[in-house]
Parts: sequence; C-alpha cells; structure tokens
Amino acid sequence: MDDLARLVATEDVRRVMARYVYSADHHRWDDLAALFLPDAPFIASTVDGSVQARMTGRDDIAGQLKARNHPDSVLVHHLFSSEIDFESEDSATGVWAMEDIVTRPAGEPAGMHGYGHYRVRFTRLDGRWLIAELRITRLRLDWTY
Repeated sequence: MDDLARLVATEDVRRVMARYVYSADHHRWDDLAALFLPDAPFIASTVDGSVQARMTGRDDIAGQLKARNHPDSVLVHHLFSSEIDFESEDSATGVWAMEDIVTRPAGEPAGMHGYGHYRVRFTRLDGRWLIAELRITRLRLDWTY
C-alpha cells in the first residue's frame, strides 16, 4: 500500500468510527448496525474484563441497542488518539481511546460514565470499510443514579 492509499484508507476508517459515535449519540441504531459486516461481533466488557454485552450481526446489534437505550436517554461518545494499522489493502485494525456518558430518565436503570478503548477490526468490502469486529474494553466505569 503506497503512502497516499494508506492516508486515504486511514481517513476512511476514521470516518467509519465518527459515523459510529454520531449514530450512537442520536439513537440511530440501524445506521450504526449498518457500519458492521452482516455477521460481525460487538462485545463490551466491564473493568474486570467480564462481558457486559455481546451482540452478533446487524440485526442483533440494532435490536439490543434499541432495547438497552431508552429513547429519552442522552448518550455522549468521545473518541481520542486513534492508532490504525493496515494488514493489507482491505484489512485494518484500530484502537481508539474513548469516553462515553449515558444519562437515563428517572425510573430507568442507572446511567454511566465510562472510559476505555474501542478495539476494532475493519474489512473493506466492495470499496467500503466496515467493522468486522468491535470490542469495548473498560479502564473505569462509574454508575450514575
């Protein structure tokens, strides 16, 4: 991969993650799920490494996220300091430091303020970068009531 192709691919991958957080913050779960390969896993872990959520495939991702997030919840996701490596012209991995804040309406389960990393594998399919696997690993997770 030459330097120009690598720069273009890097920006394309960053834009996938930007669309991911935008879609999450605006409760656009079907748009978020469309960023994944049809059978891609999405796994979120707690600070101790235990699995908090496991979803597989677009329908499961969109369905679980809709069920877990009250329409009146406020979600805020921040991405920082991306590190992207290309295994080939059509395969990449990336790590983003992240922060997410979930505020839920009264009577709903606790909200949260989390810190950690998105660890993502990407595949370019028909010229479009998609998430092949996404893992959230947590460094800190504060529950808010």
